[in-house]
Amino acid sequence: MIPCALYLRYSSDRPNERSPEDQEAVCRPYMERLGFAVVAVYVDRAKSGASVHERHDFQRLLADAKRGVFKAVCAETTSRYGRDEEDRAAARKRLTFSGVAIYTPTDGVVSRVVDGIKAVMDAHQLEDLKVMIRRGMSAVIRDGRHNGGSAYGYRSILGKPGELEIVPEQAEIVRRIFLEYIAGDSPRIIAGRLNAVRAPAPRGAYWRASTINGHTARKTGILQCELYCGRLIWNRAYRVRDPDTGQRIWRYKSESEWQRSDAPHLRIIGDEIFNAAQRARAERSRAHRRARQRPKRILSGLLRCGCCDAGMSKKDVDHGRPRIVCTRMKESRTCDNRRQYYLDEIERLVVGGLRAELGTREAVAYFVRCYNEERRRSASGGASTRLELQGQLATVDRQIARAVVAVIEERITREEADVHLPALRARRAELAAQLAATDAPAVITLRPAAVDAYLRDLDRLAKVVNADLAEGDEGAARAIRSLVDTVTIVPTAAPELPGIIVRGRLESLLRLDPFQEGSQIGGEGGAG
Repeated sequence: MIPCALYLRYSSDRPNERSPEDQEAVCRPYMERLGFAVVAVYVDRAKSGASVHERHDFQRLLADAKRGVFKAVCAETTSRYGRDEEDRAAARKRLTFSGVAIYTPTDGVVSRVVDGIKAVMDAHQLEDLKVMIRRGMSAVIRDGRHNGGSAYGYRSILGKPGELEIVPEQAEIVRRIFLEYIAGDSPRIIAGRLNAVRAPAPRGAYWRASTINGHTARKTGILQCELYCGRLIWNRAYRVRDPDTGQRIWRYKSESEWQRSDAPHLRIIGDEIFNAAQRARAERSRAHRRARQRPKRILSGLLRCGCCDAGMSKKDVDHGRPRIVCTRMKESRTCDNRRQYYLDEIERLVVGGLRAELGTREAVAYFVRCYNEERRRSASGGASTRLELQGQLATVDRQIARAVVAVIEERITREEADVHLPALRARRAELAAQLAATDAPAVITLRPAAVDAYLRDLDRLAKVVNADLAEGDEGAARAIRSLVDTVTIVPTAAPELPGIIVRGRLESLLRLDPFQEGSQIGGEGGAG
């Protein structure tokens, strides 16, 4: 029989847990009637079809198709493959190149023309859905109800969607925050006090300065929430997906587009207190901007605490040299790492480590060669092991499908299925993990132009660090961000010599994209 794969996906974050199984119960019998044997099942749970970037099993499907694991793939509908025309065309192009036919039970073999037309229809349906959701949210605001998530100081009224009531003890904390801020205390100091008395925090963890101060453009944070003075506001911002990264980024609307509604029953503070806090916040923001005259440092935003994984930020300047500490310790006193480090020393160690380990073309080639050899060793199980695991996985998949069909046809009760299905699903997850661990390694190759650009960036970094550490350079900062994900500073027995772990991105050096094998690969190195 011809090997095939199934692709199952749902996008809701509160799905019917049986949704993937229901899709499989439709697709598996259909493919088996056509003479195919299902050898692999790929499932993306609670993943939107708007982008391919976060759908890791779909990317794994494309990689396995290129390796010839199967010759056909089936999904319940074309929309399960994705709702973005560009992603759909790219995936179809790669599957066709690998000799893999695309099926759905409704369309049969999905031709290029059918897929192109349906991709437009699926994308349009997604846009229609967004419009309907926004229309519904607008109606909620007009009714004087809250359409957002949880709001500190309030709780939802059971059985009355969108209706809130005040939580007295949290309302007292809100009033305290506003009054202490107006009196001159900083969000950092207020957060520290609240943590000291173990006041309940909005997310159940601990208070931090950003929770109180919020984001200026998005109007988040305790101090900017107009709900506390009895006003519901909606339509201030929206998010769009970056086609290159798949990340959703915020876009902001003008105040004329905001939708407001009065909710006096939700008032916790008066307008005079809220307005006084906004004036104080604006003045402190202006003072902060005036004080920040230095440019960004090359490691800004990359530094992490080795104890709690929070960020590291500036504490003070000692004899012209900036010192950094754990941000969580500084803002909320919930990390035990109170060590202070000179930023220029950290910069020298990081750049010096990069130049020592990967500073020449030969060093980069050696790194990639070692990486490929390790990938080959990790896949020592061989093709026979993979085929054996695939057979076992196919058997378990059939057993699950039969159990699901038996429930649907009422040949067994749901209670009887609940006795056997959990063990089968656990076995399936175990086999899938073993199969993933024995996948044939993807061999990474160097691209000369990418390596040239990498070495030029590294040289520029070294010159900036050695020339004038205090000034930094935006171009150098961009260069290091293309090479490094995080720089973790680990306390050691010698305070003046911290341990430094640099986690980098191999794909930035090799210019990989989400449709290429190895796009999830990252490199890791250490210095210090």
